[in-house]
Amino acid sequence: MKPDFTKGLIPAIIVEEKTNEVIMLAYMNEESYNKTLETNETWFYSRSRECLWNKGATSGHKQMVKSITIDCDNDSLLIRVDAKGPACHTGEKSCFYRSIKSNEDTSISGNIFHQVMEEIEDRKKVKVENSYTNYLYDKGIDKIGKKVIEEAGEIVIAAKNQSKEEVINECSDLLFHSFVLLANQNISLHDVEEELAKRFTKKGNSKGDRQVIENW
Repeated sequence: MKPDFTKGLIPAIIVEEKTNEVIMLAYMNEESYNKTLETNETWFYSRSRECLWNKGATSGHKQMVKSITIDCDNDSLLIRVDAKGPACHTGEKSCFYRSIKSNEDTSISGNIFHQVMEEIEDRKKVKVENSYTNYLYDKGIDKIGKKVIEEAGEIVIAAKNQSKEEVINECSDLLFHSFVLLANQNISLHDVEEELAKRFTKKGNSKGDRQVIENW
């Protein structure tokens, strides 16, 4: 199966695999599509310059292709990538950063879990003065693990108190400390998502196996 280029250029929607965020839209002709398959990097056709262009060739912000899916009419593509930098020429992570109409806080874009995790992982690379995350890293897994256990207990107490606000606050604390624990163990959210996906599709679990999500 391949795209139908008899209609001319076809749109390619680019999605960051780790966050499921749409980061840009570009166009492909048959040649750029084939080069994308050959190099495992995104290649597009510039309508203004009328030539091929390789994303990140100048900036270094390459997009490594993870998967390509095609729509029902064979005339548009959804490409999941590992983006090595911002997609937008403005320096924004996504080209779709300006809101025309939204009921959400526009300061929060994409998947907030992944944004928080990225910030936590960045603290491993660059220490920030008075950073609580860096404090936890310095103390190590014993301190981090103790905080996870502590927050898990507090969310149960909040639930027994039937306090919605407390449950939300304690759940946020538990998730944050769990993310720090994951980062400490060099485990990404994507790794956890893959495991959840396996459980969601796995059937016929025997006793003692991890249960599929629909049986939780």
